[in-house]
Amino acid sequence: MRNRTAVLAVLCAILAFAAVAPAADSGNSTAGRMLVAARSLNDPNFAETVVYMVKHDAKGALGLIVNRPLGSGPLDRFLAGFGVTAPDRGYRVRLHWGGPVERGFGFVLHTDDFADATTEIPGRGFAWTPSLEPLKSAAEGKGPRRYIFSLGYAGWAAGQLEGEIARGDWSIVPADPDIVFGENDGTKWKRATAKAGIRL
Repeated sequence: MRNRTAVLAVLCAILAFAAVAPAADSGNSTAGRMLVAARSLNDPNFAETVVYMVKHDAKGALGLIVNRPLGSGPLDRFLAGFGVTAPDRGYRVRLHWGGPVERGFGFVLHTDDFADATTEIPGRGFAWTPSLEPLKSAAEGKGPRRYIFSLGYAGWAAGQLEGEIARGDWSIVPADPDIVFGENDGTKWKRATAKAGIRL
């Protein structure tokens, strides 16, 4: 965060990624839903994770892990690290590890009461924006109502996620804003597993 040149480069890369990433289709897409890791999934990157799926089509899939917190702090100080001056209104931002791919990339996952030209709506009530605009607006008291900042993402090549689901590595459940945005990260996997109807 201290190296503003590097941060700007990362944000430019994020915007470029958003421009070329495939849009989700409606067929077997998991976009707008949650993936819940099976108890048997022992990959350390994904063990006991809950992933909010942002994109999924024939070319691949992308999601953000929502139960691996890295920390939290004042929103104005967080933005200051990116060279953005914001008022101190007492707002806070939570930082999450979104996945093992491109850990230098940042994404804002938020409620759909905010949108700009780069925002995409994967599912009702949820949006994601590959820039700091939602946080800058939040710092001004103009929304979104709920949000998390994710570093990195979980990505799957064409057909890879479908194979993992068929193998039983993941359950697919409707997205729950209280799980995605809730602060009790330690219980998210158990709550999502219960939502999937799986007994632990």
